[in-house]
This record gives sequence, C-alpha cells and structure tokens, in this order.
Amino acid sequence: MQTGIKLILVFISLGFCVFAANGQSTKDSNTFKIIGYYSLQSALKADNKNVPFNKLTHINLYFLNPDSNGVFPGKLSELSPFINTAHAKNVKVLASIGSGGKHAYYAKLLKDTYRQTLINNLVAIVRQTDLDGIDVDIEGNDIDENYDNFVIELTAALHQEHKLITAAVAVYFKNDYTDKALAQFDFINLMSYDHTGAWAPQKPGPHSTYDQAVEDLSYFRMMRNIAKEKIVLGVPFYGYGYGPTLTTRGLTLNYDHIVSDYPGAEFTDEFDIGEGKTLYYNGMPTMKLKTNLAKHEASGIMIWQISGDASAPKSLLDVIYQSSRENK
Repeated sequence: MQTGIKLILVFISLGFCVFAANGQSTKDSNTFKIIGYYSLQSALKADNKNVPFNKLTHINLYFLNPDSNGVFPGKLSELSPFINTAHAKNVKVLASIGSGGKHAYYAKLLKDTYRQTLINNLVAIVRQTDLDGIDVDIEGNDIDENYDNFVIELTAALHQEHKLITAAVAVYFKNDYTDKALAQFDFINLMSYDHTGAWAPQKPGPHSTYDQAVEDLSYFRMMRNIAKEKIVLGVPFYGYGYGPTLTTRGLTLNYDHIVSDYPGAEFTDEFDIGEGKTLYYNGMPTMKLKTNLAKHEASGIMIWQISGDASAPKSLLDVIYQSSRENK
C-alpha cells in the first residue's frame, strides 16, 4: 500500500512539474499583471539598474520592427543579459511590434506573399533570444484586410513554441478589430489613454480619466465579450499640456518631469503651470483608483512607459504595486 501511495505522489509531482514548465501554473495565471513598456534600445545596452523588475510581471520591449523586406535589425543576441535578468526575477519579456503612426511596410509584409517570412523571422528571434512572446501593437491604418490572417498564423506559430501573443488595442480603433482577431491573443493591453493629445490643440483636456477607463473596459467586456482575465488596463506615465490658445500645439511631458517641476502635482490630475497653460495627466490618487478598477474588471495594469515614472515617494508604479497587493 505504501509503495502504491509513493508512486501516486511521484506521478502527481511529475505532472505538476510538466504543468509548471509549460508556463501554465495556476499561480501564474491568477497573478495580477503589471506590464511595463520599456525601450528596446535601452534593453540592448543591458540597462538593468533602473528597471524595477521586482514590481513588474511582464516587460514589453518597444519597438521591434523590420525593414521593407521583413528583415529585423541585427545584434538582437545582445538582449540576452536583459532577458536573463528579467527571467531570474520571474518577469516575462515580450517584443512589441508596430507602434502608433503609419508603417507602409506592414501593408506589404502582411500580404500572402510575405506574411510567412515575417512570421518565421519573428519566431526565430523569439527562439534565439529566449523572449516569452510577441506583443502586436499594429494600429489604425496599419490594420488592413490581411491583419486577421497575420495574427491567426502568428498565434499558431508562437503557441507551437509555448510562447505568448498579446496586443495593444484601443477603443478609438474598435472598428478595425474583428472578433476573430481579438480571440487569438492570450490577453490584450487596453490603451485607455490618448483620447486627445498634444496634436489636437483644438481639443484640450484630460486624455485618460478614470471614467474613460470604465467606459473602455465596458466596451471590450460587454460589447466584444472579452473575459476580464484577458484584459489588462493601460495607464499613462505622461501628460499633455495645452495653451495659451487653441491654435498652439500642446506639449508632452513624462510624469517624472511634471512632479519634479511642479511640487504637489502628484496629488492631482490637472495642473495650472501659468501663462494660460494647463497640464493633464494621472496623479497618484487616480492611479490607485484605476488599479482597484483593474482588480475587479480586468487582470492587471499596463504602463506606457515605465521610464516616465518618478522616484519614491511620488512613484506611480509604487502606487500600482502596493494597491495590487491590498485586499480587494
């Protein structure tokens, strides 16, 4: 009888090890995600000392884009020290492709003639560098009739390697995403910011309010039927300023610059900086509210981008991290 019990325990133990080795442990799937976008160029320099690995679960390196022939930049092997450091601290690292704006080469590379080469090259990079997956941040006009086939085929290829595929999405691109495409991703990072911006002086005001986060989450949860476990709420570590006239192009400032230049700004979302100019951003109280919202209506917080944060005691990441660990 004792021998039989021992054999059962061995099988259970082996089963658990295989389960965990594939990255599918229950603990991992239930962890509140804190995802930070971080510069690929900085990671290539193994710039680790300023990266708060201990407060992140994932890092998305921006941006890994090919040339018009689908060839990616060289020296990506130099990512190894950064990725090894992240993995040692149980942080997953993905490479993010795309970005805002128009990239004419994607219209070519997503076509049937070139798509498989692009996918093969991405998978090869993931293998060679030990990345944990690819984040698809192809936006707006870059999303065309070939986008669905691209994400379907890329998902199949990455899942074959037991790697992740995620996406950065926004409500203002909602008509570009089919339900079939959205269903491919392991989870989506909801860009709940840039509802206006420095490019739109005729529309001054906040670009990332708490109410907008509620509305954005509601759309993807209710209208697109995406489970909370597959949505991560995106928040900005930067702000926009406007004034003094509606024809004056606005300014963009990282959060750390805002709070260092304007004492007390960390406690609000709007700051009068004089000369008819006003800054709009997310301060510490709103970041706490958004984190609590994400704990109930999503599966984590995504940050664009972590280098914009201030040091303690004004750090937004500290607020997110501490709030995520508090009881619901």
